[in-house]
Amino acid sequence: MARRTDARSFLFEKIRTSPSKFVHVTGIPYAIEAEQAAEAAKLDHVWLTLEVPPFGRLRAAINTLSRLNRDAGFDGRVRVAIVAGTWSEKPPTGLVEEQGQDYALIEGTVPVSYEAYDHDALAELLISRAKLAVRAEVWGELYAKDHLGVHQIHSRRASCAVPMDLKNRDGALKLYYGNNTAELFLFKFCGQP
Repeated sequence: MARRTDARSFLFEKIRTSPSKFVHVTGIPYAIEAEQAAEAAKLDHVWLTLEVPPFGRLRAAINTLSRLNRDAGFDGRVRVAIVAGTWSEKPPTGLVEEQGQDYALIEGTVPVSYEAYDHDALAELLISRAKLAVRAEVWGELYAKDHLGVHQIHSRRASCAVPMDLKNRDGALKLYYGNNTAELFLFKFCGQP
């Protein structure tokens, strides 16, 4: 009898055999934790695990530090803007490929102010807020390792240490809270416009 391919297995195969995909994932927060690494210098993420039917659990890897900027002698802190909002219905869970996202369009429609965070302070902020969330959305690049996930959840414009300038590929995080408020998190590194 032939084995039936489930949605998760199909997605793993698709990721491994095709170019990087920019996606929008909406899921139910399952767990949030600081990245685990043997060397403290390599800690630069918070991991938000989302339940996303029919694909199961996906990990959103959110940068809390730019190791590339830090290691090149630039400011390694992440600049964060938080755009407050409200909601009346939780968005449905799912995973869809997107054409892209540009922070400039968001910044052109609502007032946005960025504040620089050290690794520990940003990790603490994201963990505390995600623990309150009843739904989460992430935009970024899909990947498959020993797990399915989304990374590059930040601006992809050229930075102090990275000359590659990718437009319309800006990742973000949006958290929905039980009191019908929401927060959209935008993340930038040193030198990004």
